[in-house]
Amino acid sequence: MQLQERALRAGVDMVMATPGRLLDHLRRGYADFRDLQVLVLDEADRMLDMGFLPDVRQIISALPKQRQTLLFSATIPREVEHLAREIMHEPLRVTVGRQDQPPESIRHTAYPVQEYLKTGLLVELLRRERMKSALVFTRTKWRADRLARELFEAGFRVGLIHGGRTQSQREAALAGFRAGRELVLVATDVAARGLDIYGITHVVNYDVPPTVTDYIHRVGRTARVEAAGDAITLVAPYEEDDLRGIGRDLGHRFLGESVPGFDYNAPPPPRSTRGPERRWETRPRRDEDRSRPRPEGRGGYGKERGRRGSESRFRGPRRGRPGMHR
Repeated sequence: MQLQERALRAGVDMVMATPGRLLDHLRRGYADFRDLQVLVLDEADRMLDMGFLPDVRQIISALPKQRQTLLFSATIPREVEHLAREIMHEPLRVTVGRQDQPPESIRHTAYPVQEYLKTGLLVELLRRERMKSALVFTRTKWRADRLARELFEAGFRVGLIHGGRTQSQREAALAGFRAGRELVLVATDVAARGLDIYGITHVVNYDVPPTVTDYIHRVGRTARVEAAGDAITLVAPYEEDDLRGIGRDLGHRFLGESVPGFDYNAPPPPRSTRGPERRWETRPRRDEDRSRPRPEGRGGYGKERGRRGSESRFRGPRRGRPGMHR
């Protein structure tokens, strides 16, 4: 806050901020926007999804009425249209590409599989498809931690980003993925929008997204700049209705495929090491903390060690561990 306060008091030409932090500065009187000329709202639909609309309205109320307002949004849901009419005067709408559709150069593939076999099937796909770079989405950050651990133990170099990681850890994971040091980047939907990485060949939905909008944003991370890409979705039996709904909204029929030689009839692991997804997500946090893996501090996945503390636990693996890039 102190560095930002000094910069705002000294005067700057451009301010890029998240709504909450900018509102903090406005309340403290550090930011003076009397001479503001242009307001840009980027990822407007994402801000609304995350509940920032009240903050955005408070910020706009403190800005000059006479200004140029630009609003960018990958999708235009009803809430974004209402916001545009509220804060803009006779706006001009510019649409690039097909509205609310993923790039046409994406190949969509669905693999029906039991929940407990998803990781094994993903490992087979990573090995057989010879993926150059794979962005894998999970539903929750705890599932992301668990999947990163399992892929790491299978011998893959893995990056990990989600809302529970520090900014430096996220940046290190993205840097490693961009540079090709990690084959796989495991992420929650925090990475689905606003993440701009060229050259992603495969997007994998480890969990079926809840809405068609989330599906579009996820798979849109591949096939950038008219390149080809693959969108792979692993579908457990309880997720099949959700995927069919996404297909209806997209006008696309997902055809289930299988991997030759993969044992789809393998027995589930012992009950002590697995459990229904609902129980995994709702168990008390203290129990989760004892069992969840700890991401290392350089952006990938590593072994937990070090003394107790919020940062001291996020250390790297010992030298010689397979599949981890330092």
